[in-house]
Amino acid sequence: MTRATLTKASADTITVVTQRDAAERALRASRALFASAPGAVLAPADDAPAIRKAASAARTAHVPVLLVDDERRRAVAAELRRLDASWYQTVGTVHIDTSVEKRAASEETDDADAPRASRSVTVVMAEATEDAAVSATAKAAGATVVTMPEGVTDPAAAPEVVRALHEHEESPTVLVGRAFVKLGDPRWTVRAAEGGWQLPHGGQRPFDGHRYVAMYGAPGAPALGVLGEQDPAASVTRVRDLATTYDGLTDEPVTPAFELIATVAAGDAGADGDYSTELPVSTLEPYVDAAHDAGMPVIIDLQPGRSDFLSQAKRYESLLERPGVWLALDPEWRLGPDQVPLRQIGTVSAAEVNEVSAWLADLVRSEDLPPKALVLHQFRLSMIQDRSSLQAHPELDMLVHVDGQGSQPDKQATWKALHVGAPAGIHWGWKNFYDEDTPMLSPSETMSQVTPTPSLVTYQ
Repeated sequence: MTRATLTKASADTITVVTQRDAAERALRASRALFASAPGAVLAPADDAPAIRKAASAARTAHVPVLLVDDERRRAVAAELRRLDASWYQTVGTVHIDTSVEKRAASEETDDADAPRASRSVTVVMAEATEDAAVSATAKAAGATVVTMPEGVTDPAAAPEVVRALHEHEESPTVLVGRAFVKLGDPRWTVRAAEGGWQLPHGGQRPFDGHRYVAMYGAPGAPALGVLGEQDPAASVTRVRDLATTYDGLTDEPVTPAFELIATVAAGDAGADGDYSTELPVSTLEPYVDAAHDAGMPVIIDLQPGRSDFLSQAKRYESLLERPGVWLALDPEWRLGPDQVPLRQIGTVSAAEVNEVSAWLADLVRSEDLPPKALVLHQFRLSMIQDRSSLQAHPELDMLVHVDGQGSQPDKQATWKALHVGAPAGIHWGWKNFYDEDTPMLSPSETMSQVTPTPSLVTYQ
């Protein structure tokens, strides 16, 4: 008897099956998983009980399940010919015009000894119950089948899926499910998962089920924030201790983090005349390395003066190419050609932010990186012009960090004002100032009085 043969694809092959029609997804899965098969099991596309029975029969025979409707009769017949199938079985009422021999539905066909390909395929199912036929086809082919958690549509947000893709990184991957359409071209998420990097509490998506407590500052500059008050190793210890003060205050796990100022707005124009001091990558690397070794993310913060955000971000591309290194833009320090730091509050256009986000999203995709956070500092509506025009990217989680200081009534008023008209899908951050807040909120007050609860709390 002719044996089922699994499609042998190269290790970097990623197939995406996201068609809206379940019958079409079943056909695509058969093409992706089988180069040939001795037969197939057919069921009506609209008959769930028949599909379940067909799935069981297909797994026993190690052949694909094909779903038939008025639009797919010819396509199913063509797939049987492509498979070089000598027979097919039907479960339920199926009409199809093909020269392939039809067997009785009750006839047992067991190809348990059918050889497998030298490398297995990993199939990630977004909606396994909706795609029972595809799931059966995958199992019949001997593939590793990984099901997304209920309600989760992004592999980067599913720790078990990331782990499975990493463990099978040498194997081809097939993504199945309409939900993956939301990611645009989701193949980059597979490549990122294959690298194996995950956040301390699992997954790769920055703000999906995670909260962060961060220290802010610049290396060797205590006046700019607490991160500059000690060396990298001591900073790791200090922020870990700080994060533990939030234990039990939120349902999400709390992760310590650094927000590291890379370019510092300056009162002097400097040699390049941009009123911004750009720290060398070598100065930042010890902090990035220490955080990476401790499993902590790092946010690279830009204060561009009269320069622009994209030019400065590109200076730190080598750091941003690392997993877990994210980017923050601070419009307070984005100045016009005649402005000087501390004399005016800077502003940035949505168009300039969009240039940065497009560049950063492209970096994530081209370098097969996990999703990154893009943090936008803001304490006045005017600081981000035309904010409703900010563009979203599946490669990025965007967060507005409300970093005003002073009395709590004023800070709460700013927090509420900035939420009005904010783009959909934005995450939110809050800053606690040790010296400037009157008074500074305690961890329990931060979690209970700041609503909605911030995803990122930074200390300066």
